[in-house]
Amino acid sequence: MSAEATELRLERATQTLHVAFADGARFALPAEYLRVESPSAEVQGHSPDQRVLVTGKRAVRIVAIEPVGHYAVRLIFDDGHDSGIYSWEWLHMLGREQPARWAAYAAALAAAGSTR
Repeated sequence: MSAEATELRLERATQTLHVAFADGARFALPAEYLRVESPSAEVQGHSPDQRVLVTGKRAVRIVAIEPVGHYAVRLIFDDGHDSGIYSWEWLHMLGREQPARWAAYAAALAAAGSTR
């Protein structure tokens, strides 16, 4: 799939990243969701079994958005996390899969006895 972002806007009051794509898709992605689903190796690991469950990010904020070429952005969070390169494809996938991914995250938190 080739996704191209046509609009990227951070609503600071709600800490929601609004992303629109050339295919007409539009998503509202909360900062917490973006942080716990960061594409960085720190979160994703180098294989699925190395994925890290990120906890305690309910109040995390995006403090900066930096363009990376014409294909991605780097999100800088107030907890110091800044190593995730969010490609347009990654953001599109996060938008499409948000309900399922968020439910899986909540289940993983519960299984680990952790909180957001």
